[in-house]
Amino acid sequence: MGVVLPVLLALFAALSNALATVLQRRAALTVPQSAGFRFGLIRDLLRRPVWVAGILAVIAAGAGQAFALATGPLALVQPLFVLELPLALLIASLLGRRRLPRALWLAVAAVVGGLGLALVGASPEGNLTDVPLDRWIPALVGGAAAVAVLAVTGLRRPPGRARACCLGAATAVCYAFTAALMKSAVVRLGDGGGIVAFLTAWQTYAFVATGICALLLLEHAMQGGPLVASQPALTLGDATLGIALGVLLYEEHVRAGWWLLPQLLGLALIAAGILALSRPEVGAEAP
Repeated sequence: MGVVLPVLLALFAALSNALATVLQRRAALTVPQSAGFRFGLIRDLLRRPVWVAGILAVIAAGAGQAFALATGPLALVQPLFVLELPLALLIASLLGRRRLPRALWLAVAAVVGGLGLALVGASPEGNLTDVPLDRWIPALVGGAAAVAVLAVTGLRRPPGRARACCLGAATAVCYAFTAALMKSAVVRLGDGGGIVAFLTAWQTYAFVATGICALLLLEHAMQGGPLVASQPALTLGDATLGIALGVLLYEEHVRAGWWLLPQLLGLALIAAGILALSRPEVGAEAP
């Protein structure tokens, strides 16, 4: 099985999430905007078929991500979600019937090539599944504090790039912790405990809670500003924090020594591609 299966599952999840992002943004732009956090936003969105289609894509992505995390390291699976940004922009271009500029293709190539180079250099290993509670507590407290600060900062800003960026970053933190908690929960299905162990694990309800929080923040990020503002913070934040949680919580390892050179080069290519995709004249915005 090796890393092939979790990589394929993660790629499927990234594609599904990219499609969901575009559909959800389209729906978010059709409902009334609010200055602050509004739970009624979900009620309004439920009346939009395109939003429901986006939620179905989210469910498909969640299933793919769960199986990927059950079979591979968190530090391998989460970085692959960097591909959500170029995939979302490409899908938005196609749905909007807009011409794809050459600069966009070059930026996409930089992100994909950089990601491949970084992952080959890092070669994440380790798949610890039983994370002790004394590791979870400080991580969850720190994550909750980061989400609160980013969300409050974003909601205090007027609609625009800054608001979307802050809310996208808050969503990224929730996504990363959802993945970390999901990994701990789903492995119980295959460890002999079955569905009973899964339903009685606190991590199951914790990842559901963080997932709901991520969904609410994402919808406000989609309303708060352009896709090219929220998506870079979301994808880069999710991937970066996912690697950190894999190392800190699950004792996963990445190669050091001279292997740091291809990793740094890969990260530089990813950053360059993300910055290029974030430019309005390059990124294809969903209408």
